[in-house]
Amino acid sequence: MVVVEDDTAVGKVVVGLLKKRGHAATLFPSAESGLAYLRAHDASLVLTDLRLGGQDGLWLLGEIARETPGLPVVLMTAHGSIPLAVEAMRRGARDFVTKPFSEDEIAFVVEKALAQGSERTPAASSLEGESDAIASVRGLIARVAKTSASVLLLGESGTGKEVAARSIHGESPRKDGPFVAVHCAALPEALLESELFGHEKGAFSGAIARKPGRFELAHGGTLFLDEMGDIPLSMQVKLLRALQERQFDRVGGTEPVTVDVRVVAATHRNLEAMVAAGTFRQDLFYRLNVLPIVMPRLADRKGDVRILAKAFLARFCREQGRSGMELTEEALVALEAHDFPGNVRELSNFVERLVVLCDNPRVSEGDVRLHLANGRTEARPSTPPSGSSPSSGTLSDSRADAERAAIVQALAKSNNNRTLAARVLGISRRTLYNRIDALGID
Repeated sequence: MVVVEDDTAVGKVVVGLLKKRGHAATLFPSAESGLAYLRAHDASLVLTDLRLGGQDGLWLLGEIARETPGLPVVLMTAHGSIPLAVEAMRRGARDFVTKPFSEDEIAFVVEKALAQGSERTPAASSLEGESDAIASVRGLIARVAKTSASVLLLGESGTGKEVAARSIHGESPRKDGPFVAVHCAALPEALLESELFGHEKGAFSGAIARKPGRFELAHGGTLFLDEMGDIPLSMQVKLLRALQERQFDRVGGTEPVTVDVRVVAATHRNLEAMVAAGTFRQDLFYRLNVLPIVMPRLADRKGDVRILAKAFLARFCREQGRSGMELTEEALVALEAHDFPGNVRELSNFVERLVVLCDNPRVSEGDVRLHLANGRTEARPSTPPSGSSPSSGTLSDSRADAERAAIVQALAKSNNNRTLAARVLGISRRTLYNRIDALGID
């Protein structure tokens, strides 16, 4: 974790708070020095002051977005700089925290940013393909993008719902406004209201300044509510009011806030069944379900697997600095024959694994089958290595040895880039960090 703060005293306090919560953190006095470190090392998150002596936090945010897209950035700002912090959110910052802040407040913001950054969204190439299923989705996206009505994206995890939401935004009249995503399932019920609607100073313990919520940050643009089916009933009525009236009250506030926001929601759950069971409000379902789009499973668009695989291969070769890699016809056939229950996201992760781990630029059928088998072992090591016996140690020891070997191999192949190693193993960065500590890997 990288902390950028030109006030050494404040920076040391922040680093101390993070280390107290179990995070490794390194302090840098300027945006330039922090960026130089990031160019040579891996990081799970960047926490930077907005106003710095040289280049400011907005400049650093832009450089990170260009060079390391997906790396979470959190801004620290004084109360008077909140409008700039809001602008940073619209440019892609994950969150911001106002000074002075409490230990619990900064810990919550950091943990939330890490949780939301642990899942990598497949590129827009996940909407590529020649199947009728995905062609129909592209046609629906083009039609609904021109409207201002709410859109509900339905489908299994990994089918590309957030990619579709971003495409709707990008093709809409609001494309020059912000796209703000809220991963509802990642937020505890007690904090969801403040996250969506913001809060006033003194609204609760630790609320030392007014903070705008995601609805305000999305003003003039699109608000993407991911995993809507996980929102508790107590919050659903407040959300319904915001959607119907485009007005809401901040937590602790008395004056309604009016916003101009287009809402795109998504879920992998069966909302109609939840309505019948009484766990999801019928009126909210009707409000969201104005323009439904069902994202197809990869199993329902098997003919697109080779197109997607080639697109992902080109993308990851660019990112990893590899050239001349190709998938043989036999490799493509093997991919088409494989069941990817994680859908497009799983295929994307697997192709990235091939780019990192395959030494031969021509990826063969054998390479594909080998890494499909290894991927299952590395991501979920649950059996002893081949040839082990009861006398060689306990079952837990054997599992730990297999897991340790898989992690060491992934780190070696990725030049000790832990973010990349986590993706290769099919686990989150946080899980990888925890397993490295638990297994005593240097």
